[in-house]
Amino acid sequence: MTRPMPDKSLGVALIGTGFMGKCHAMAWRTVAATFGGAHPRLEVLCDLPEEKAQAFAAQFGFARATSDWQAACSDPAVDVVSITAPNGLHRPMAEAALKAGKHVWLEKPMALTLADAQAMADLAAAHPGQVTILGYNYLRSPAFQQAVALVQSGAIGSPMAFRGVYDEDYSADPSLPWSWRMTRAGGGLGALGDLGCHLVSQMLALMGPVAELTALTHISVPMRPSPDGMKPIENEDSALALLKFESGAQGSFATSRVARGRKCRLQWEVHGTDGTLIFDQENMNELWLHRKGEAGFTRHLTGPDQPDFAAFCPAPGHNFGFNEQKVIEARDLLSAIAGGPACGPDFAQGLVIEKIIHAMAASQGRPVTP
Repeated sequence: MTRPMPDKSLGVALIGTGFMGKCHAMAWRTVAATFGGAHPRLEVLCDLPEEKAQAFAAQFGFARATSDWQAACSDPAVDVVSITAPNGLHRPMAEAALKAGKHVWLEKPMALTLADAQAMADLAAAHPGQVTILGYNYLRSPAFQQAVALVQSGAIGSPMAFRGVYDEDYSADPSLPWSWRMTRAGGGLGALGDLGCHLVSQMLALMGPVAELTALTHISVPMRPSPDGMKPIENEDSALALLKFESGAQGSFATSRVARGRKCRLQWEVHGTDGTLIFDQENMNELWLHRKGEAGFTRHLTGPDQPDFAAFCPAPGHNFGFNEQKVIEARDLLSAIAGGPACGPDFAQGLVIEKIIHAMAASQGRPVTP
């Protein structure tokens, strides 16, 4: 499907220059070359200290640098604000951008608390002319888009069960220093907010709304070293959940930031009445499909027959990558601004994800309704 793209160049402000900040910068520089339309103007880059902002503005190709995020959000040359700052700044930055009349591309998790996410969704609803999109980039991979299309077309019959896992090991070492990410005030939720929300976004796209869940969370490393001595960890290292979907299907969910050896195991299965689909982000260019009557599974490699792949490469089996997902995300944002179809999760849809992960955090083994 061809999507409309802006015919007028839009000004961009980028807040943050870490892992995801660089991903956003590369996406902004690539999106028009990949999908057409006017090239965005990279107007202002914001980070602390200002010397760092100046260095990255030169590296990323932004015209100006600042250490004042309020100024970046209100800059008259800016139409879109990309926010890749620490979690605790998501709400004030997104609200400032919306109040200044800007479109917003915000990295997940949406906010520290459910109350914050609700307030952000309410403000976005009060600004219907401005597009919001959250950084759930794994929804954009060609293999995942094809998987959703297969489920919706009935290729595996009616979905009966979902089994999903998102594991990494970046916090597995108990000598890893304490950081703001491990506090409620700075990081919000732990593995659920950093990893599990991605799995929830895919689960909802494949299975539909969640009716009820029962979950447990665990802190595997309760204390970590800091310059001020050992400090307690306040948010979860791992979480497990059982789910009931509104369709009547059931599901299981697991996420961990302390799973030794796992790097990006975003893995799920959907069992249907007529088949099964399997995907693993560590092998993101493969989708496995079993249909009733077949002896086993068929491997489907990413290729131009899957959504958005051909815009990057005309040949099947030439692998798609992590950063290309962010380019598609930027395309979806720009297309929506140009009057094309809405492509979420926007702040309203992001609130649904937040309700689920916060319900998991609060469940403590009791059934809850998100």
